[in-house]
Amino acid sequence: MPASRRARVRLWRWRRSPLRRRCDVIEAWVVLLGWVLALLGGALAGMAAAHGVQRAADAQRAERQRVTAELVEDAGDQVPSRVPSDYRVWATVRWTDRDGLTRTDEARVPARSAAGSEVAVWTDRGGAVVPEPLSAGEARMHMAAGGVLTALGTGGAVLVTVWLVRLGLDRQRMARWEADWERFDTPRGWKTG
Repeated sequence: MPASRRARVRLWRWRRSPLRRRCDVIEAWVVLLGWVLALLGGALAGMAAAHGVQRAADAQRAERQRVTAELVEDAGDQVPSRVPSDYRVWATVRWTDRDGLTRTDEARVPARSAAGSEVAVWTDRGGAVVPEPLSAGEARMHMAAGGVLTALGTGGAVLVTVWLVRLGLDRQRMARWEADWERFDTPRGWKTG
């Protein structure tokens, strides 16, 4: 038996009809505003997140400086069998900061480095050893990922809210239909169901 075909009526909630209810119009506005907010709000939130990541990367680059330090001890040689060529281990290093103070701290250095060899470390304004700041390419990748994820999350949250509102409107619509059928059946003294 072939499936029945019915005509699809587009934008039926916006058309005048005696069967259209107030909750149908409200639902149409909720869906329209939900999509607009999901698209615009998601785009704005994504751009704000991308700019935030860019500002944080710029602040990292401005705050951190590269200094040359000297290894105080031999770097460990417990290197796993399969590692990248730039595998690093923790070791104690010593350097002189801008103010002429000699500082000592733990830093990640190339494996199997001998004591007394020079290594590059990154420090913040307080003189503490910190990770290397993001490069321009890494910052762009973080900006893109952060912006897209924030946009999708914001848009998704709006659409989930719209879905929940539509569920409430459907319940309200069904309750009103039930009340109307009840009112229709009662004057005649018989029930349809």
